[in-house]
Formats: sequence, structure tokens, C-alpha cells
Amino acid sequence: MRTAKFATPVLLLSVVTASSIAMAPGSASASGAAAGNTYYVAPNGNDGAAGTQAAPWASIARAQAVAKAGDTVYFRGGTYAYTRANSTCSSQTARVDAITLDKSGSSGNPIRYSAQPGEKPVFDFSRMTDNCRIKGFNVTGSWIHLKGLEVKGVPQNNNRNAESWGIWVSGSNNVFEQINTHHMGTGLFVNGGGGNLVLNSDSHDNYDPRSSDGPGENADGFGSHYTPAGRAANVFRGCRAWWNADDGFDLISTYSPVTIENSWAWRNGYVPGTTTPSGNGAGFKSGGYGGDYEANAPKHTVRFSVAFLNKAAGFYANHHPVANDFFNNTGYGNNPNFNMRGVDSSGAAVGRGNLRNNIAYTGTPTSYMTGTNAAYNSWNLGVPLSDSQFRSVSTSGWDAPRQTDGSLPVLPHLRLAANSALIDKGTGVGLPFSGSAPDLGAFENDGR
Repeated sequence: MRTAKFATPVLLLSVVTASSIAMAPGSASASGAAAGNTYYVAPNGNDGAAGTQAAPWASIARAQAVAKAGDTVYFRGGTYAYTRANSTCSSQTARVDAITLDKSGSSGNPIRYSAQPGEKPVFDFSRMTDNCRIKGFNVTGSWIHLKGLEVKGVPQNNNRNAESWGIWVSGSNNVFEQINTHHMGTGLFVNGGGGNLVLNSDSHDNYDPRSSDGPGENADGFGSHYTPAGRAANVFRGCRAWWNADDGFDLISTYSPVTIENSWAWRNGYVPGTTTPSGNGAGFKSGGYGGDYEANAPKHTVRFSVAFLNKAAGFYANHHPVANDFFNNTGYGNNPNFNMRGVDSSGAAVGRGNLRNNIAYTGTPTSYMTGTNAAYNSWNLGVPLSDSQFRSVSTSGWDAPRQTDGSLPVLPHLRLAANSALIDKGTGVGLPFSGSAPDLGAFENDGR
């Protein structure tokens, strides 16, 4: 965890709702009507203050009560600690929220909730005592942009539910950028919304010790579920998921498409920080409906992504009824690297997937490939694989700090060596490449 540059006391927040706060006239600072107004929140702030940089508010609820489409709310560095939800538990299986974001922006004018540049606001829910199922952030609004926030510690306070959630999303057209969710149940969970973008975000060390169906069975890094058919695709781009007790990315039971690209998943399926087996352990679980056949299942896409040392499959079709696209991915040391087990209309297990330009190295290469559309992959081409084909095969350091713009760090690991036989061995799939043909694997050889 990075230390916040803006040292402030810890703010303990309990029941504060937007509707319970009186609206203050006027705004903080404005850079022009088109850019919207700018407000500030800090752990040592006061909800009765003006919301300026010099006199910040204390809570996100206070900011939401005032913010409108096109406005920006900056959070100063420090810890925002929550002790209870903004409503009471009606039963032990009820769902409550610590923070509810239900006010929407508009197309081209989202409401932005962002870390003050250079600072690290941490939303800590570990002290919550609500005896039911807890969401840290419940984002029901649309056209909202969250950036640079750390979210941690949403607890399970009884054993009658599955996982808790750091960020639950049922709104649409939202952006979640440079978010870090950890040490709870599922980190970020899209439920019902469409057109959301999760960008350059991390989710790790999530574990559900008191889950109703067993410890570790539900804590994923990222999930997208239960979206009705016809919604715009939800997209995960530049994301990392590691040491989550269940899966890195889980797309089970969703009826609109999901695209995962330029993302990494490793060491999922273990008690975090150990090699003690826990949940399912897929890196990228790409669909499925619990083994049932669904005629209107969407096609999902996973491309330019890396899965390594996951307990089970690196890339998993998970009984999906239609063929998903798996293009330019690298599986290393998974069991297996690519498992394309789908299901047909009779309920029988069949191979399902369109696979191009992928690498499967060490571990078990593939399973359930009969019936798939697979060509120009490392196992189809007869290219001998060895460590020398790569600049590095290290499995350490993948959690290195991100670049200044939030993009993934540039590492030599599993990138092709300058003389690799895997360069220019792929085939065009409508995506950019350099050279005479696409390279195999997640990283096009660009000299870096």
C-alpha cells in the first residue's frame, strides 16, 4: 500500500446519506460551465464546510448531494473508515451499502469522483459491524467516473451469505479507473449494468472465509454477472487480478457480452498469499450458466491477456453454450492453460471456442479442444517451446507499480525474445500487429 502524501487523521464514517444533508447554496470552485464545478473531500473535512480545497467536506455522501453532471469531486489522501452501513439490516441475508452512488451524470458529462493527483484516498470498510451482506460502494447511477481510489476490507459478519463486495455496479456507462480493491469478498462486481469500463485497475488478496457454501468459494477479483440481453458490452482493460480465493475474472450467468483485454491473472484459487487450495481457481472464467444450456448466450472476448500459475485453468470456457473468442493470449503453468469445455443443447460437454495466436507453455497445454475452432496457436503449429523463446519466464514482479498514466508496467516476463520462433507466426484477426503477421501470445514484439 502506498503512503498518502496528504497526511490527515482517519475519518470514521457511519450513517450518512445524501438525502439527510442540507444542500449548500453556491459551488466550490468552477473552471467554466462546460468543465463543471470542482469540489473537495478530505478525512479531516467537515460536511458543514464549503467543499473547497481550503475547506473540504468529510464524506462522499455530502459531495453527491451537490455534484451534478460535469462536476468533479477530488478526494484528498488519507483513510476514510466506515463503521456501519447507511441503512439497517432487515435480516441476516439482507444487503446494505456503506456508500450509495445513485445520482447520474450524462453522456459526455459524467460525475467524476477522483483522487487528488499525487494522493491516495483509502476507503476502509473493515470496521463495519452490520450483521448481513455488505457492499462498500453500491453504484446504481450511470455516467459516473471513479478514479484512483483504494477500496478494502468489506467484511463478512455472519456465515449465511456468499461474498461481500468492494464495489457493486448496477448502473451503466460508468468508468472505474485505477481502482485498487483488496482483502474482502469480490473486489468489483458488475451486476445488471451495461457499457461499463473497468480500466487499469487491480483486485487482489480477496477471500470469503465465512461464505455460506464454504470458505473461498466466491471471492473473485472481478465479476460481470446477470446483465440482461441487449446491453452494451462491459469491458475490462489493463486490469490485474491475483491471489483471489476463487477466480481472477468471472463472467458466469450474464446475457450481454464482456470483453477482457490487456489484462493479467495469476495465483487465483488459493488462500491469499499461500499455496493452500481454496476456490475454483480460474484466471479468466469466460461465461457459463452453471452447466445449463442457454440459447441466447452472448459471445465473450478475451484477448492480449496473460494467465499464469492459477490453481485451475488459465482461460476457461466454463460450460459456455457458444464459442467465445480467445485471441493473442499467453497461458503459463496453469492446469490447463486453455480449457474450452462448453455445453451443447442436449447438455453434453463439447469444445467451444475460437482460438487464434495463443501460447500455452508449461503446465497442461489444453483440454476439451475437440469441436473448437483453433488454429495458429502454439500447440497447432508444431513450434518447439522453451524458456529461450522469451525474454524472461519469471513469475515474480507482476504486481509492480503501474506507469504514471495507470497503464500496466512494462516487464520482460513472457514477452518474446528478439529471435523467438513465435514472432510473425500468427494470423490476422482484425487487430493491429507489426511485421508480416501477428506474433503469438499477449505481447506483440515491439522492441521494448
